[in-house]
Amino acid sequence: MPSVLPDGEPMPEDGSLPRHALDGSGQRPLAFYLHVPYCATRCGYCDFNTYTASELRGSGGALASRDTYAGTLTDEIRLARKVLGDDPRQVQTVFVGGGTPTLLPAADLGRMLAAVRDEFGLADDAEVTTEANPDSVDPRYLAELREAGFNRVSFGMQSARQHVLKILDRTHTPGRPEACVAEARAAGFDHVNLDLIYGTPGESDDDWRASLDAVIGAGPDHVSAYALIVEEGTRLAGRIRRGEVPMTDDDVHADRYLIAEEKLAAAGYTWYEVSNWATDAAARCRHNELYWRGADWWGAGPGAHSHVGGVRWWNVKHPAAYAQALAEGRSPGAGREVLSAEDRRVERILLELRLSDGCPLDLLRPAGAEAAARALADGLLQPGPYEEGRAVLTLRGRLLADAVVRDLVD
Repeated sequence: MPSVLPDGEPMPEDGSLPRHALDGSGQRPLAFYLHVPYCATRCGYCDFNTYTASELRGSGGALASRDTYAGTLTDEIRLARKVLGDDPRQVQTVFVGGGTPTLLPAADLGRMLAAVRDEFGLADDAEVTTEANPDSVDPRYLAELREAGFNRVSFGMQSARQHVLKILDRTHTPGRPEACVAEARAAGFDHVNLDLIYGTPGESDDDWRASLDAVIGAGPDHVSAYALIVEEGTRLAGRIRRGEVPMTDDDVHADRYLIAEEKLAAAGYTWYEVSNWATDAAARCRHNELYWRGADWWGAGPGAHSHVGGVRWWNVKHPAAYAQALAEGRSPGAGREVLSAEDRRVERILLELRLSDGCPLDLLRPAGAEAAARALADGLLQPGPYEEGRAVLTLRGRLLADAVVRDLVD
């Protein structure tokens, strides 16, 4: 089941923010994340805030319906306009995620995007992305999305091997994601991403190489590859606990990452974040870059998180409770936290160190600076950028990124 929300102070019913949240906002980009919480089936590894039809049956009725969801989410976009007042910023990126956004009609996704455009305006070069399951789209659907204003699409491929897809409870067949790339190109999409997962129980090195070969052969301009994380409470965690499938260890994850870097680099992809590769700078996911660089974004939808000017908040999780709040003219926010200067310093290190640009060394306290010097000596940081005042991970450092970050935030 979906993970729990964090603790925090209550959100005001009108959704208002502390006055300081918009100080200097003109210097920060603004983005929107639109969450679609519906899935046809629940993947065994997933703990995202998503719901299948059977999970929603009898818990909210029409309020939780996919049929009315676009209108409900549009209400929150209008609320965002009220809360942000006369903030003149146009939206730089929009990302529709889930769940499976493409379970909704393309017209509904277009309606949600139009609400952002109408209320805030989109920058001329705005990046507009939707996630999609390979078996939830066809050429006509993709053409409708492109016509509605989407210019980037991200397909959840995960693996090219059927037995690996089965362990993950993925419903598409091998070969379908690659076909989707061609269909998206034909529909006029500027940028296409394929998502991969490595370290699935039962996956071999050869299986992983085959998945990478399939991705490279399909020719997307962006590839994401994430180590499988087995979250408590998921069906896969239960299967591992019962001994039905083996747990993959960290050494295997490291080996798979090295294989990914070798193959993707040879095919012309360059890493720009620990888990993301692109063919050039234009192909990078600008929306995620805004997250990693601490920009402002409004997350609309059940369970969505937002951040504006050092204030973070999150919405109620259930679609029915979310819709009820908006129908009553209330913010769907469940709680919030105001980040301290120290919180923001630590978060900058946590996020920016994962980027190919790295993080400024002047963010580090004395203990962190000493840790950075040790990381340099151990071959975890690149010497050139270090001399220029930035901590940038080497390939070995990327393998140990979490440990390096823990040392540097001291």
